Amino acid sequence: MRAHLPLRLARSAAFTVVCVALAVLGHRAAGGQGPASWAVAAGAAAVATLATLVAGRERSPQTVVGFLVGTQVFLHVLFGASADGGNTLHVHLGHGQTLGADLGMVIAHLTATLITGWWLARGESALWSVLRRLGTLAVRRARRLLALLRPGAHVPRRRRARAAVHLGPAPVRRALRHSVRRRGPPLPAAF
Repeated sequence: MRAHLPLRLARSAAFTVVCVALAVLGHRAAGGQGPASWAVAAGAAAVATLATLVAGRERSPQTVVGFLVGTQVFLHVLFGASADGGNTLHVHLGHGQTLGADLGMVIAHLTATLITGWWLARGESALWSVLRRLGTLAVRRARRLLALLRPGAHVPRRRRARAAVHLGPAPVRRALRHSVRRRGPPLPAAF
């Protein structure tokens, strides 16, 4: 299933807001002051452009987290350059002076990024699940409508289907998407 431009833009906007807000809040928490407004605008534009290009189809959780980590590194470097006056673009690990503060900054960045990436990946999965269900429902409804519009269609299928349900076998249940099936004897009988 491919996403059309309105859905791509909505998904990239959500990703951009979460990604840039995470980076800005991280810099404010670590350094006390936020990045320059031009850096936030440039970072948001770059992330939104890349996210729109990648948002054409469903992505795996590993891809979402990897993309988030990459954009966080980019934003960290960009925001660090804006804090340094924009003269030098160098990679710095933290805003502290010691190795312990740098390591703490890296751990804080990775933890926040992994948690946010997991959250975005779950949202991605839920969104595509809903879209698939809506697509299936739309196709069913369109087929029913076309069947009614065909010449010679005199009795709606729904009435015939209701009579068949009462006389026929029980409806088949679909397996849940994330169900776990275990076979074997009950636990007390196994010991």
